[in-house]
Amino acid sequence: MIEAQPERPEWLQALINALSERSRLDQVVAIRPGIGARPAAVLILIGDGPEGPEIMFIERAAGMRTHAGQIAFPGGAADTNDHDIADTALREAAEETGVDRGGIEVLGVLPPAHVEVSGFDVTAVIAWWREPSPVAVMDAREAASIDIVPVAVLTDPAHRARVRHPSGYTGPAFEVNGHLIWGLTAHLLDGVLDLAGWQRPWDRSREVPIPARYLTDRRPDRGGPDAH
Repeated sequence: MIEAQPERPEWLQALINALSERSRLDQVVAIRPGIGARPAAVLILIGDGPEGPEIMFIERAAGMRTHAGQIAFPGGAADTNDHDIADTALREAAEETGVDRGGIEVLGVLPPAHVEVSGFDVTAVIAWWREPSPVAVMDAREAASIDIVPVAVLTDPAHRARVRHPSGYTGPAFEVNGHLIWGLTAHLLDGVLDLAGWQRPWDRSREVPIPARYLTDRRPDRGGPDAH
C-alpha cells in the first residue's frame, strides 16, 4: 500500500507560482548573473516547522579554502555523474548533512549566479522538505554545524541589516544565532523571501560590520557578493 504524501502547505503556493516567472527570477541574481562558468549548485531547502516555514543552512568549516566559517546553503560543484543541476544540489546536501533526498521535492531553480572568487556559476535549487529526516554534520572538514532557521526569525526586522564590504559593495544581511548571513547567500535568501511573499518591512538604513573572520577571501579585485 502506497502511503499518501504530505500536502504542500498553502504558504508555499506563492513561491511555486513565482518560480514560473522568469523576469522575477532574473532579478534575484541580477547582482552577478552567470557567465557560463563551471557549474555548481546550492539547495534552498524549505520545511514546515512549528513556527511555519523554515530553511536549512550550514556553517562552513573554518579550514575551508574559500568562504571559511561562513553561513551558506548546502551545495557544491557539479559532478559528471549528476543527472542535472538539481541532482547536484541534492547529492551535495546529502553528503554534507545526511538529509534523506527521498523526502525532498524540487520546486524549481533560479538562474545561475557567477561567483568570481571560486570561478563557479552557482544555481540555487529550491525544494520542499516534504518528509523531514534527521540531519547532522557528515564531514567536519566541510561543515561545522547545521542550523534550521524559521523564516519568522529571518524576516524579523531586528535581524535585518545591510553590510558594506571593504571593496565598497553593499548588500543585505541577516543576523541569526550569533552569525551573519551575507554576500550571495543573503542575496539568494532575500530573493526567495520576495518570491514567496514572506518579507516584512525593515530598516534598510541599518548597517552592520562584516566580522573579520568572514573576510578571509578578500583580495583587491574580489569581494562583495563574490566573497560568499
